[in-house]
Amino acid sequence: DPWCAPLAVHNGHGGDYIHQSRCQPAFASIAGTDSAVAQCYLAENDWEMERALNSFFEADLERSYKAFYKLTLCSIDLTEDSPSSSKPSEEDDRKLSLISWNVDGLDTDNLVERARGLCSYLVLYTPDVVFLQELIPPYVQYLKKRAVSYLIIEGGGDGYFTGMMLKRSRVKLLEENIVPFPTTKMMRNLLVAQVTFKDHKLCLMTSHLESCKGHAEERMKQLRDTNLRDTEVAKVGLPSTVSDVWERLGKQEHCRYTWDTKTNTNKTVPYVSRCRFDRIYLRPASKEGVSHFVTDHMALIGQEKLDCGRFTSDHWGIYCSFVSD
Repeated sequence: DPWCAPLAVHNGHGGDYIHQSRCQPAFASIAGTDSAVAQCYLAENDWEMERALNSFFEADLERSYKAFYKLTLCSIDLTEDSPSSSKPSEEDDRKLSLISWNVDGLDTDNLVERARGLCSYLVLYTPDVVFLQELIPPYVQYLKKRAVSYLIIEGGGDGYFTGMMLKRSRVKLLEENIVPFPTTKMMRNLLVAQVTFKDHKLCLMTSHLESCKGHAEERMKQLRDTNLRDTEVAKVGLPSTVSDVWERLGKQEHCRYTWDTKTNTNKTVPYVSRCRFDRIYLRPASKEGVSHFVTDHMALIGQEKLDCGRFTSDHWGIYCSFVSD
């Protein structure tokens, strides 16, 4: 029974509705566009949400591919450890470090600069594992060109999906698996990777659960022991063996809000919204004699604006580390 963690998931802020009157704002929220564009795509697709979103993504991806391919002509690793950096201590060398980030690939404005911003954080933190949500194919292609020291696992290939990045020199992939959510209306699933880190066997999982308040029931159905809104967690209840990393570290206020329109201006919204949409959960190994990991540190990243005047994503990223007992 290996240590099964960490698990990062994301609650989004879009929606999928039956009535036409609610389709338009839901489409605009999921696609990150305005109401006029939403109405156009919905009308062209008989107000069928999934068909309209697929049509929008296909058109948007074509434009994104062109922008990315202009800037990914060579495989230069932007994430390799700096040769001038000091050798880590034995204690640090045995720490498992992780970044989880909803990168908002659906927003194609300044996409290249924002993807480069992600790579700069990989250089700074050199995480062993990276969980990514809201990836699109051009974003993955960019990372494959620029972050060759990482093995990239994709949780899908169409529209938008999740992904993992494993530091090749420290984390070895044993097996990968995609667990579909049978009743999802937003192309959501669970991406699972069995890996080894040093002498530890780990199960890594990430998901981007069904979005919006109206889809709480589906979200809880998809994964009952993962990232939900606080009221939903109270209803479902976490297994006693699973802990919320943020809560385990004392509910530090500066790490609470991963979605914060008060500070993050990537989305233009007429209201202030501060939510803990992105979370990491840990389930240590339960077998006797097997060392298990405990939470060591957590911080939010991506809170500096890029040269383009925007942030790497509309969500802050989560950085955390774990140590074995």
